[in-house]
Amino acid sequence: MKWPEFSLALLLASFLLTGCAVNPATGRTNFVMMSEQQELDLGRRYNQEIAKQNPRYADEKLQAYVQEVGQKVASHSHRGNIPYHFTVVDSPDINAFALPGGYIYIHRGLLGYLNSEAELAAVLGHEVGHVTARHSVQQQSQSTAWNILGQAVAIGTGVGAAADLTNALGTTFVRGYGRDMELEADGLGAQYLARSGYDPQAMIEVVKVLKLQEEFARDQAQREGKSTPPSSYHGLFDTHPDNDTRLQQVVGPAKALVGGNQVVNREVFLQHLEGLPFGDSAETGVRRGQNFYHAELDFTLHFPDGWELVNRPDAVITHSADQQAFVAMTMDGRKPSVTPADYLRQKAGGRSLAMEESLQQSGLQGATALLPGNPARRVAVVYKDDKAYLFVGAIRNGASLESQDQHFLSVIRSFRALNKEELALAQPLRLHMIQVKPGQTIASLVRESKLPGSQAELENRIRLLNNLYPIGEPKPGDWLKVVR
Repeated sequence: MKWPEFSLALLLASFLLTGCAVNPATGRTNFVMMSEQQELDLGRRYNQEIAKQNPRYADEKLQAYVQEVGQKVASHSHRGNIPYHFTVVDSPDINAFALPGGYIYIHRGLLGYLNSEAELAAVLGHEVGHVTARHSVQQQSQSTAWNILGQAVAIGTGVGAAADLTNALGTTFVRGYGRDMELEADGLGAQYLARSGYDPQAMIEVVKVLKLQEEFARDQAQREGKSTPPSSYHGLFDTHPDNDTRLQQVVGPAKALVGGNQVVNREVFLQHLEGLPFGDSAETGVRRGQNFYHAELDFTLHFPDGWELVNRPDAVITHSADQQAFVAMTMDGRKPSVTPADYLRQKAGGRSLAMEESLQQSGLQGATALLPGNPARRVAVVYKDDKAYLFVGAIRNGASLESQDQHFLSVIRSFRALNKEELALAQPLRLHMIQVKPGQTIASLVRESKLPGSQAELENRIRLLNNLYPIGEPKPGDWLKVVR
């Protein structure tokens, strides 16, 4: 055996000896390259980054409730000894996810579509299952091993491209949790539900909620002549239907762990949703048609017809339907001694600006210019209060800036403070709980809704919120979520 090959064999052997550990949840031996303490440290570091992109929802009563339910489930898990942190993210997305070391997040948007405390516990239990089975640690370890292996092959063979090839193979291998890990998290979560006093059937009820989301999105896209949007959830239940035999098989054994009555707590859960923003929140800004309103920062923007909006904590981005043209607005601290024109020149980093001009709109001072390059960009800044709002407009794939520059300028020039009438528009729609009276139907209830859309669209949305989609009707005495 040649020396490079011998070295590689030793390296691989050391991986096998030091990278295997018994999984605390499954009892199987997994390949990992991270101790539990390293996992906890990694989770803390990731959590700090996640918090920057996923703002915490400002309702401490709801946060405490979710933490209580999550902790109840986690305490009956295979790793009840580590600290768990459950956070509601202020986002309308239908999502939940877990970081290594017990950091678990659920988006406000998903909460609105759940219908009981047991279903909330099912979502959190599934994420706890990912933590206890150390799925993210396994992925991290596999990815690291492939990278090291690629480097070793490159050194031993002298073929530098081997490192890139092996790295690509490793990335493909560990991409996403995959069906087996998701099902494993289902089964573990169901066990934790049963041990915590919840009915493990709630795991399958959550599957139905998410599958109805997919069905609704598909039907909506067909009505609008668009392609079906991808599932927004990170992968939970994304790979199997609600009657999947394997799902039934992994959830089924948990029923043997059930003792006595199982907690559902539908009404308690719905009470915690009273007043929950539906869609955007005032803290993050509210979209209405082609307008965006932000109450806390006191500004509004208007976007061209057909353009869509992406509202992120660090930027507001609007883009054309084909996603080839976009304007991004970010916020910075204003320096009183620096004029708007000088501010743009400083941001240009020594590059020359073209076609500079001042802006004066609704009592606000600003400046705009073109930043030459490939691609060229429209840049602008508007001063408001103690902040500087920076705009960058650009076009992808080499198209000329001139083809969309008027759209860029229209977005920039629409920036101004809210007027009195718009203050109400900057407030979000909210969920409210009502008890259905005899004779009330979905059709009669949506007539009082402030949701935009046709009668049929509103009926579909309210049914979806209440697990009645596509044609269900409530019974007198039922508690129902409505939007006002």
